[in-house]
Amino acid sequence: MVSFDNTENAFKAKTNADLTKSYWLFKLVSNPAMVNFGAKVAPLSLNIGFKGIIKNTIFKQFVGGETIHDCSNTIVELGKYNIGTILDYSVEGKESEADFDACLNETLETIEKAKHEKHIPFCVFKVTGLARFALLEKVSANEALSDAEINEYNQVKFRVSKICKAAHDANQAIFIDAEESWIQQAIDDLADDNMSKHNLSKPIVYNTFQLYRHDRLDFLKASFKKAQEGNYFLGAKLVRGAYMEKERERAIEKKYSSPINKDKESSDKLYNDTILFCVEHIDKIAFCAGSHNEQSALYLAQLMAEKNLPKNHPHISFAQLYGMSDHISYNLSLEGYNVAKYVPYGPVKEVLPYLIRRAQENTSVKGQTGRELSLIIKEKARRKA
Repeated sequence: MVSFDNTENAFKAKTNADLTKSYWLFKLVSNPAMVNFGAKVAPLSLNIGFKGIIKNTIFKQFVGGETIHDCSNTIVELGKYNIGTILDYSVEGKESEADFDACLNETLETIEKAKHEKHIPFCVFKVTGLARFALLEKVSANEALSDAEINEYNQVKFRVSKICKAAHDANQAIFIDAEESWIQQAIDDLADDNMSKHNLSKPIVYNTFQLYRHDRLDFLKASFKKAQEGNYFLGAKLVRGAYMEKERERAIEKKYSSPINKDKESSDKLYNDTILFCVEHIDKIAFCAGSHNEQSALYLAQLMAEKNLPKNHPHISFAQLYGMSDHISYNLSLEGYNVAKYVPYGPVKEVLPYLIRRAQENTSVKGQTGRELSLIIKEKARRKA
């Protein structure tokens, strides 16, 4: 059975200098006060000429480059260890039609790049990169739209459809990311619609299920039933979730029951129960376990062995974020499992909100940063021995 304690495998791709940089970076993000200070100062520092410092530290750790072309070296380096790249255009918070069309074109370019690159197993996009947040919120709440909003939402559907059709034509799987619960219904509907069109002969379009939400396994089962009735494959990316604090705060503010599980143990159980359901229906479900949780990764590997499923089964993949949990990614890939890294890219200024969120998540996830640091220390000691 795969082990995640092998640091020689985990850091094969890192030089001693890389390890030292990573050590100090994770040391920094282990301090909540420093992360909060950095979140306030970083945007200002770009305006006074500190772009180079950010680019050579946190940006280099978690981001593939500023453009698709810049990511080529990362794709090649990960590919040496049979780890795929998922190019993620991480520019966010835009609101204009011009910005949405630019994001559409950028996503189409990632599909074009993937078509000619064997080490890009999946592409990905966020619907908020193609639509106004407030419009998605209104659609999700099933509120009446004005004529102008109907036309605007038709344009959103067109953009999503164009991306999914391009992925289908390129025979390239694509993830639709999950977002905040109060806009998720619109995203789910767009995902279901495009799965029903493009997943007839194989899984191409994947919806994302955030399993820190207590209703998501039930929703995945309902999605599977819909796929069975429509005779198409269900594509599922399984994650725990990225908006927990925001979700809880909004639920308190607006006085409704929080969609988030009551504790981490409940989320962990729901995640593993969902993995089990997918494995039990693996002939018609393709899924990617996007997780930094070692126990969930081990559980899936164990299930695959129990069910006599090959390690490289085409319907099962593992994924972690670039710059994190290399001990999971590299040890799995060296054992022959399908593994990919989410590789964000974009201009430093535009990707900064993603980087700040990543640093804050590392601080808030219990044990995450400590685990990263302990493994780096272990490998540095091994190399000195």
